[in-house]
Amino acid sequence: MPNSATASLGFAHFIGQSDTVSKLLLLTLLVMSVLTWTIILNRVVAGRGLRIAMRRALDGMRNTTHANALPVLAEAADGGDPFQRLTATALAVTAPAANVSGLSYAEILTRSMRNCINEETTTMETGLATLASIASSAPFVGLFGTVWGVYHALVNIGMSGQGTLDKVAGPVGEALLMTAVGLAVAIPATLAYNTFVRRNRLILTKLNSYAHDVFALLAGKA
Repeated sequence: MPNSATASLGFAHFIGQSDTVSKLLLLTLLVMSVLTWTIILNRVVAGRGLRIAMRRALDGMRNTTHANALPVLAEAADGGDPFQRLTATALAVTAPAANVSGLSYAEILTRSMRNCINEETTTMETGLATLASIASSAPFVGLFGTVWGVYHALVNIGMSGQGTLDKVAGPVGEALLMTAVGLAVAIPATLAYNTFVRRNRLILTKLNSYAHDVFALLAGKA
């Protein structure tokens, strides 16, 4: 059964014995973790809506054979999904505007839809750069905390003159927990980043395919 000295060791004991630098590093990892899970929850909720919108738009386009039916797919575009906004953007392009600009209707339509897709891409990538930064930096923040903690633990042990294994193992083991915390922050960020990148790639592929269908209907009408 562990004695009271051994039982007192742990992460809470390490925090209590740590200096300002170690506490700041731990606070940094905590902020990273909160940001990671906030982004994950927001992206999961947004992703569920995008999948529903994608199925609805693709099913609607599959049953659409004439450009006159496109306004139905563009309903509620202001607060809608990327497919609705793309349809509304395409419908907003008119032949008179093309004549004024000196470009053909097809060129204006292509440019407008491409700009819309670029904007939707930027929106869907919101938070991914933060996830990537956390995934790559959190392990090193934790490792730095470990090195800093081990250094100060060894200095304190040396000053006390008690360098036996039982006196070294506890403080050093506590310091190593900082590396574990760094990994605990980085792993969810890495998995979430890869998942969201794959999901965005799929949705953007479908959005581009949808854009080609919209273009074909509108260009054929012009």
